[in-house]
Amino acid sequence: MGVSLKDVAQRAGVSIKTVSNVVNNYQHVTPKMRAKVQQAIDELGYRPNLTARHLRKGRTGIIALAVPEFGNPYFAELAGEVVDAAARHDYTVLVDHTGGLREKELLVSQGFRSHVIDGLILSPIHLETEDLMARTETAPLVLLGEREYEAPYDHIAIDNVEASREAVRHLIDQGNRRIAFLGSRTGRERQPAHLRLRGWREELAAEGIAPDESLVVVTDGYGREDGATAMAALLDRGEQPDAVFAYNDLIAIGAMRTLSERGLRIPEDVAVVGFDNIEESLYGATTLTTVAPDKEAIARLAVDSLVERLSGDEAPAPRRPRPGYRLIVRESTVPRPPGVSGGS
Repeated sequence: MGVSLKDVAQRAGVSIKTVSNVVNNYQHVTPKMRAKVQQAIDELGYRPNLTARHLRKGRTGIIALAVPEFGNPYFAELAGEVVDAAARHDYTVLVDHTGGLREKELLVSQGFRSHVIDGLILSPIHLETEDLMARTETAPLVLLGEREYEAPYDHIAIDNVEASREAVRHLIDQGNRRIAFLGSRTGRERQPAHLRLRGWREELAAEGIAPDESLVVVTDGYGREDGATAMAALLDRGEQPDAVFAYNDLIAIGAMRTLSERGLRIPEDVAVVGFDNIEESLYGATTLTTVAPDKEAIARLAVDSLVERLSGDEAPAPRRPRPGYRLIVRESTVPRPPGVSGGS
């Protein structure tokens, strides 16, 4: 049989109510009394029944995170951060996979798991503003990712345009002028690839370099194979750039493979910058310069926003916080001097 509040109260010589106040972190407990109760908790190994606590509030204690791809390391790393952030609020995370398909994004956003979750953190690819405006599900929703929406929901995203401009500026500072963009998508202009492409165009223009649209390559997906195929297509039509800015690290890694197979040196012949700072970017034969979104901050802001919406207090207007990012310079743009380890 598990240790109960009554057992802790008897060990500490206090009331059950006092133990409850300490366990629930109520403010009006003296430091001396809190320490006394905590000692009894530690000695007995008491663990709160989080399920019962949530049920008393009419909740399940579970929030959902829906991401487009489990196979993309960025989303795996982000999911880990969300799980850690939720645990600090005593929430469990149910991770769902949409495959980046609009019908599945609609399904999760409309609350098909509403009987088991208290709220949803969603990273959509194809949902439109009108889809979100038509949402009838009452469970709180927080959006992640670089899509642009005009909908009444908190939305956590870095400034993709400015981050992309910084990446392109770095390539220009290294003396590059023919800078390709790999990972463009056809279709809606508010998708993340278009925001990063916009940053590419704006920074080139700001530096007095006419954006060469022949160096923009559309990809079917966002994986390594897509990057390898895109780089091969560019080279096969005689368009050798002196640098590549890729939509994400996976595309960049695929492009680097093709460059190596074609006998081109990185970065001496072609410099490469990615986006996402996945762990793999640090461990290739040539480490990858990349834009590193602050995944911990993205996860923390998303979970904190959702928990605040669940608190029952009067909710503020929808917020659009901008987590930070940084450009991490590695060997794919700046050769590493002998005896010096790569950046992190």
